[in-house]
Amino acid sequence: MRTLAVLVLAATVSFAPSALSTPPAHAAAEPGAATVVPVQVTGAPAKRFNLILMGDGYTGAEQARFRADADRHLNVMWSIEPFKSYRNYINVYRVDIVSGESGISCDPGLDSPRRTTPLGMGFWGRCNPASVQRLITMDNAAATRYANLVAGTTPGNRQILALANSGTYGGAGGTYATASGSNSMSALISPHELGHSLGGLQDEYDYYQRGVPGGAYTGPEPSSAHHTLLTEQQMRDQRRKWWRWLGEPSESGGPIGRYEGGLYFTTGVWRPSAHSMMKTLGYYFDQVGREVMTQRITAKTMVIQDAAPADAPVGADRVLWVEPMRPVSHSLTTTWTVDGRELPGDRDALDLRTLDLSPGTHTVTATVSDPTGFVRDPAIRQAMTGSRTWTVDTSLTTPPDGVEPAIVSSTPADRPLGRDDVVYVETNHPAAAVPEVTWTLDGERVKGAAADLDLGGLDLGPGAHTLTAALGGRTVTWSIDAEPPATAYELSEPLAGSGHTYVYNGPFTMRLTGADDRGGHVVSESRMDGDGWFNYFGWPTSSELPWTFSEQGTVIDSLVYGKLPRGRHTIEYRSIDAAGNYGKPGSFTVTTIAPPPACTRTITRDHRGALVVADGVTCLDRAQVTGPVTVRPGASLVVTGGRITGALAASKPAAVHLLGARVQGVLTVDGAAELIIVGADLRGAALLTRNTAPILSGSTVKGALACTGNTPKPADLGVPNTTAGAGAGQCAKLAKGAEGGAYEAVQHLGQ
Repeated sequence: MRTLAVLVLAATVSFAPSALSTPPAHAAAEPGAATVVPVQVTGAPAKRFNLILMGDGYTGAEQARFRADADRHLNVMWSIEPFKSYRNYINVYRVDIVSGESGISCDPGLDSPRRTTPLGMGFWGRCNPASVQRLITMDNAAATRYANLVAGTTPGNRQILALANSGTYGGAGGTYATASGSNSMSALISPHELGHSLGGLQDEYDYYQRGVPGGAYTGPEPSSAHHTLLTEQQMRDQRRKWWRWLGEPSESGGPIGRYEGGLYFTTGVWRPSAHSMMKTLGYYFDQVGREVMTQRITAKTMVIQDAAPADAPVGADRVLWVEPMRPVSHSLTTTWTVDGRELPGDRDALDLRTLDLSPGTHTVTATVSDPTGFVRDPAIRQAMTGSRTWTVDTSLTTPPDGVEPAIVSSTPADRPLGRDDVVYVETNHPAAAVPEVTWTLDGERVKGAAADLDLGGLDLGPGAHTLTAALGGRTVTWSIDAEPPATAYELSEPLAGSGHTYVYNGPFTMRLTGADDRGGHVVSESRMDGDGWFNYFGWPTSSELPWTFSEQGTVIDSLVYGKLPRGRHTIEYRSIDAAGNYGKPGSFTVTTIAPPPACTRTITRDHRGALVVADGVTCLDRAQVTGPVTVRPGASLVVTGGRITGALAASKPAAVHLLGARVQGVLTVDGAAELIIVGADLRGAALLTRNTAPILSGSTVKGALACTGNTPKPADLGVPNTTAGAGAGQCAKLAKGAEGGAYEAVQHLGQ
């Protein structure tokens, strides 16, 4: 992912107790010194939503760390809707603040040092024993003073996001948002906290303090847009809350419906989805939260940025125009009416001379609306609509203004465009002409394009492309990144694997690595069984550790991570690059089966002679057994690796597990309550009869294979067996020319 460009060095200042002063140029920056860096500027601050990132606890020597933390937080945010689509509505400024001490107060505990930092940030709500550990708050007055350094921004058009120099999980979302800078999950904390600070969304947690159930909600209908006491039918009947979204697949997984728990209560209140970002970090906003966030972002701007003056009547011999906002994902729609009659077409400029207006006065209106599918509430959609009205008097004559058509602004050209972006240019507005922009893609003229160009409609091939827009002697050139990112997955060694299908009988790990042809941070994601896409941030305790799946999950700070029920699961994976391109999802299948029973006797050495398992659970752990093995009724045998040189016979055993083991002689298992043969090498014949739900997967059978009376028939779990002998009965299909192979390495690369 690219490093966001630094456009201008706007200000370098130092806070004194009661005034601002500029440090000498030759001296090292003093504690409190601040540098304002425009990271992304898409328009004048007064016409944009301004996001101001500032750091606390980063010393002068640690400013590169703050820049890297800020870049990662931003790039993850740009991969999340609606920030992704409405990126052009946002100016981003970074305030690099020098701290005299490294880190923040009470990190991680109340007994940790108190530190003197410019923003006074601290865990435990700035070291309050009555607070909670993960709550990072700061001196809001100090944050405001630093934000005021960003010229043109005001409390009404900006949002502060402060990052703490900490690897401990934490954040807060009040008037201002905070997050730890370098925790493995910290880049997901910041959009969650912006959900609070910007969107006014509430937590959907069913607890306040982790590990302590929240109890029952007994209050009235919540004012929160995404919490309710109403049933689904009541929502529909009363047309309240999220009734418009009910039943639809959630952007964060599962259908939009009614899920109990939220507002820190376990029961008695309901939320729209199983696990949106406001419930579980890593998932997206669901449709309800996304609609609210879309409303709040767009409300910080004006849907019409500028328009032809309308304070006095105009002549019918001129061009009227509007300048709408420009999302990344789509164009706004502009419709024109004359005396209430709608004109065909969607355009930002109207040449009145083409209308042949009758003598007299006429009313012309331009209405700009946002057709986004993110919004269904008519009130919100109306707030995202703007209009301008002119009185046109045909008796008036417009004097020449001498304005020559020219480009005045555009989609930022300092970063690559995505292959599906909508690119725009803004021109000046001569009274007597509609400027015509010439678009060129890879040297070829693009026909039919106006002031914006939808790259998604051009069917761009993979790789890099060059786009230019020219008008009046000025040319703007963009690089288009149409090469999708690739994603590699790496799994811990399975019991058996073939192609993209694997079998495990216990915990396993998954590492995702996103890569792009351009440098920088790439966001990788996965989803389980068609559920919501989940950001891959490594393991909660360290981004360097892979994700661990297990049947019970892993409890970390009273939350459960990586819980995966036993059975067959499809895991999809993909990445999103800096330009916003999605890689083509890949997938693999994992089947988790019963773990072996606990050993009551373990043999790890060589064993010569017959071995009789009469009771309990005997485990052969990479042992070498020379002689026949007999398992009597009710007893269990677990063979992991190693070799049995001789026959293996089990009659009505409780369990037989052959895991990556070799059996040189005939294998006979009859009436097993649990029979699992995975990744085994059976050199003789195999007879499996009257067993319960037997598994024969990823194994090699050199002799005949016969199966009868098993309930149900043996399953290979999608990993075929390799057989050399004849197959009979229920195993006939398992033995018909199956192609299999030994597991070498589970590491695959896909788009």
